[in-house]
Amino acid sequence: MSKVHVRKGDTVVLLTGKYNDKFEGANKRKTGKVLEVSPKEGKVIVEGINFVTKHVKPTRMGQVGGIVKAEAPIYACKVQLVCPKCGKATRVGHTFDNDKKLRVCKKCGASFE
Repeated sequence: MSKVHVRKGDTVVLLTGKYNDKFEGANKRKTGKVLEVSPKEGKVIVEGINFVTKHVKPTRMGQVGGIVKAEAPIYACKVQLVCPKCGKATRVGHTFDNDKKLRVCKKCGASFE
């Protein structure tokens, strides 16, 4: 079983890839909230990033089919956590507080929990 450095509900910034604004000439990277984490595959689904179009057939009587846009998974190594205190993309450190393991920002030392 693999470990992933992000959890569901974390705010992350996209580092690389064709969905990054940096490649379109802007200096701002895309950020989003993690909707789902798949540690076995090492992938995450981020809100508003990596949209794909799916062609959906109607499965029941009266249901409408068509083209649906949905977020697809991206590799977890391509995203980095955003610190809630300093607002910067940062790596994750770990400390112990009363026998409880906490994730902390490597830049400012703030806790993510």
